[in-house]
Amino acid sequence: QVHPVESGGGLVQDGGSLRLSCAVSGRIFSNYAIGWFRQAPGKEREFVAAISWSGGRIYQADSVKGRFTISRDNAGNTVYLQMNNLKPDDTAVYYCATGVPPLATAAVGYAYWGQGTQVTVSS
Repeated sequence: QVHPVESGGGLVQDGGSLRLSCAVSGRIFSNYAIGWFRQAPGKEREFVAAISWSGGRIYQADSVKGRFTISRDNAGNTVYLQMNNLKPDDTAVYYCATGVPPLATAAVGYAYWGQGTQVTVSS
């Protein structure tokens, strides 16, 4: 069983930074992708960023380009989401997911999900 676990959320002021981590246990195949999604209260879950397990492909939502960076720790099964210049609109529960999605930017197809970590950006 593959099990992603998120960490690193918290409260930060407008313009601040946080780094989220997603540690994935279990057997991961080279064709897997790791995605970050977020869901704010009253809104649908939305795509943030994704990376292929090989690290060769990266996808980002337009709303976070230039501010967020997704990367993978080749020494272990951990993917990071570095979030800079955070804004109040970034406030949400951030989820890490993995699997073999037909479309890396769509939540459907990611088979394994973490419990989420809260990110709150105060104005």
